Amino acid sequence: MIRTYLDSGVLIAASRSRSKSSELAISILEDQEREFISSDYLRLEIVPKATYFRSTTEFELYEEFLNKATVLPTNSAHFDLAFILACQYGLAAMDSLHLTVAIATFCDEFITTERPTSPLFRVPGIRILTLSPPS
Repeated sequence: MIRTYLDSGVLIAASRSRSKSSELAISILEDQEREFISSDYLRLEIVPKATYFRSTTEFELYEEFLNKATVLPTNSAHFDLAFILACQYGLAAMDSLHLTVAIATFCDEFITTERPTSPLFRVPGIRILTLSPPS
């Protein structure tokens, strides 16, 4: 099994658009060879807007994913490590939290929709893949 952490953009792409990224995101979600690792940080990033805007289909996809994934609760140790990663590699707050959880749980890969020029790709210790088309 491939231990995989998905960035929020992958789930958003799967639920909202019908593009090449969307098709790739859906194929990743359907891949039986993956064990998904996630966190309450991801839940906080994706579920509230789907709930507020009553996007039922989007909300159901997120809930299905989160019910299937191993979801780690928030942890102050994550914050401390994420802060160090953010300062060291120039990451946004949520990106640093997601990567911290992915690395701490020994994920094989982190999949995002960010471009390869994103600061995410500076972080060592985990394979980072993108669904973003080449520029």
